[in-house]
Amino acid sequence: MTFHVMIIPTLGCPSNCAYCWGSEENAELMDIDVIHKIVEWLADFRDEPVHFTFHGGEPLLAGYDFYKEALPLLNDAETHETEGFSLQSNLWLLDEEMVELFSKYNIAISTSIDGPKEINDYQRGEGYFDKTMKSVKLATDHDIQINFVCTFTSYSKDFSDEIYDFFKANGLNLKIHAALPSLRGDNADPWALPQEEHGKLLIDWLDKYLYDLDKFVIMDLDHIAKSSLRRVGTLCTFNDCMGTTLAVGHDGSIYPCYRFVGMDEYIMGNVYDKPSMEDLEKSEAWAKLMEFKNFVDEDCADCKFIRFCRGGCPYNGIVATQSPRAVDPQCEAYKMIFGEVSRRANEDFKKNAMAAFGGVPPVRKEGDPFSIMDLMTKM
Repeated sequence: MTFHVMIIPTLGCPSNCAYCWGSEENAELMDIDVIHKIVEWLADFRDEPVHFTFHGGEPLLAGYDFYKEALPLLNDAETHETEGFSLQSNLWLLDEEMVELFSKYNIAISTSIDGPKEINDYQRGEGYFDKTMKSVKLATDHDIQINFVCTFTSYSKDFSDEIYDFFKANGLNLKIHAALPSLRGDNADPWALPQEEHGKLLIDWLDKYLYDLDKFVIMDLDHIAKSSLRRVGTLCTFNDCMGTTLAVGHDGSIYPCYRFVGMDEYIMGNVYDKPSMEDLEKSEAWAKLMEFKNFVDEDCADCKFIRFCRGGCPYNGIVATQSPRAVDPQCEAYKMIFGEVSRRANEDFKKNAMAAFGGVPPVRKEGDPFSIMDLMTKM
């Protein structure tokens, strides 16, 4: 089974998105020595393939020379098997030299766009859209496919149709993110998306998406449908991510995931000390996450979605109450969309069962929506 190491070269970022909680001014940059130490740490850490994701802040602030040295170090090391690379970036600093390097290592790139230019720049700052889309073209010209993260806020929820049409018309694959409050300040609070609005949006988009499965990809809905069918989460938000994902900050500190980077109370160890998984599990940070996990097992025991939701994201849950004894604040939204998918799946099962006993088998005609089973089994 592949495990995930997220590398956070810096929490600095040149953009200034209104609802951002993950960047810091004058943040330090990772030295290449930390990459060497990551390689050494992984030598005896676990005998499984590793997927590396560069995240931030803005990871491209580390610069071309950093990645020119870091990528072969991680890719070619005999200490571990590298399954692949990903990068989450606003892409403003992408240039010809860097994109050729990323193409060579087949890096999967994601960037953030919140819909059409006017909506995006209202939330993320004037000029953001043009800068990012210019670099998207540079990447796609080098045959690098870009996936998108679209953050819905208390503002952009009112432009749901326009945002859906933007991604569909341009054939842009995306993941939906609901804006949330933060433990690091209150700037994000007014932008937070209420959970009922989040749930309504997901159901509304599901209605539309079933007509458009062959046109673009909405990753959240794909994963929610697959999780419902397989009865196990297929996305970190809906899975037991503890120990399957770890993040390394600029100084080598190890955290449960990138969202906790920069929060000292969630440091589990440091790559310079080459900790084992058992060492990390002795940390106070691990104890807090186990408290979250145990609370979910107790509080959500009667929920029919617990097996493929797992209480949502631990970071989100801790943010909601500043305590590990909480579930993801989007719990009601998740119940709404999982419930809707389950209801539609039951209807599909009934139609197929009737066909098996002499009824008319359902046949999709041109212009008809795809079925929820089509979404569940979509590759």
